[in-house]
This record gives sequence, structure tokens and C-alpha cells, in this order.
Amino acid sequence: MPEPADRARGVYMISVAAELAGMHPQTLRIYESRGLITPRRSPKNTRLYSEEDVERLRRIQELTTELGMNLAGVERVFELEKEVARMRRRLRNLERQATRAQAELQDEIDRVRRSFKAELVRYEPPGQALVPRRSQRDAAVRVRIARPPR
Repeated sequence: MPEPADRARGVYMISVAAELAGMHPQTLRIYESRGLITPRRSPKNTRLYSEEDVERLRRIQELTTELGMNLAGVERVFELEKEVARMRRRLRNLERQATRAQAELQDEIDRVRRSFKAELVRYEPPGQALVPRRSQRDAAVRVRIARPPR
């Protein structure tokens, strides 16, 4: 399979492109005048069709013959396909940005948690002391504290 750059390079003259697409050369000229296809031009102004152009011609033929669309419908399909491709690229970019922002936010949350970890005190509901819990056995032990006289 040719490289993407090679697929866009104009290499077929109109008669060859028409034969590959299964069309008459005049049909290719009509499609060009409608803006459905834009072949490259040689230095002597000869139309040169690429592999991508031939695939597009086949797609036009599929839409018109198999699906019964007119050329205006084909134009609209191509416009919508172009818009969908643009929106997909935009969505991928937004997803990458969201992933980066999420990672940055998580890093910041972790940094803040680390900085406050020593300052955090566990909350106990009212009626419970803010001291470490002791077992039942330790709870019965009392330590007398001697206070100096007043």
C-alpha cells in the first residue's frame, strides 16, 4: 500500500483515472466543475489524478448509483464527512487537554494533602474525646495527678 504522501500525488491522466473509477472521462470533468474532485495539474496543465482522487470518484459513484443520490446530495455528504472529521480531531484535542488538566489537578490535590497532613486532626462526634482510643482493659486504669497546693 502506498505511503499517505504518495496516495495524494497526482499520477494518473484523466483516461486512466476514469478507467480505474469505472467512469467516462467527461464525467470526471463534470465532477471537477462541480468541485467534487480537484486533480493536480502538470506543468503543461494536464489533469493528474491521485489514488485518493480515484477513491473519491469511486465513492461518488457509490453514492449516485447504489444510493441514488444526486450530485447536490453527494456534495452535502462530503461536507458533512469533512465536518465530522474536523469535530473528531477537535474532540481528540479536547480529550488530551482534559487528561492533562485532570493529571495536573490530581498532582495539585496530592501536593495540598501532603502539605496539610501534619495539621489534620481527626474529627470525633460530640461526647468523644480527641485522644487515641483505648481498649476496655485500659479504660479502667486511672492515674492520679498530683497538683501543687494553692
